[in-house]
Amino acid sequence: MNQTNTPKENTTKSQRARRHYDSEFKKAAVEHCARHGGDLSGTVGVRINYWTLRDWVEAAWAAAAPPGTPQTASELEAEVRRLRDELARVTWQREAERDRLPQAARWVRAEARIKSSKKSLGILSTP
Repeated sequence: MNQTNTPKENTTKSQRARRHYDSEFKKAAVEHCARHGGDLSGTVGVRINYWTLRDWVEAAWAAAAPPGTPQTASELEAEVRRLRDELARVTWQREAERDRLPQAARWVRAEARIKSSKKSLGILSTP
């Protein structure tokens, strides 16, 4: 038996050489997906792996996040608390306005009746 210390080469048909893409190509692929409504399935003709492109898109979205976007769990919890407080405030305002609306409508109708009754009595006449 003659054994050598060289590693065996694994050459199956399913294995391909790993492709490397430059940043311009990645940027163009992400922009292509954005133009097509985030559809990643259109890349079949370009022969980019779906999951590779998905990773590029997610990385681009994460990089494009506004600077004030919370990233840690504690920041997210604080943001949720802030949004809940804001929702409660806005809901209270809406309900208060809804309750005041009938009063305002009654006042407007009363004013309109007063003006129309004064006109019919000739109190308010135009020269």
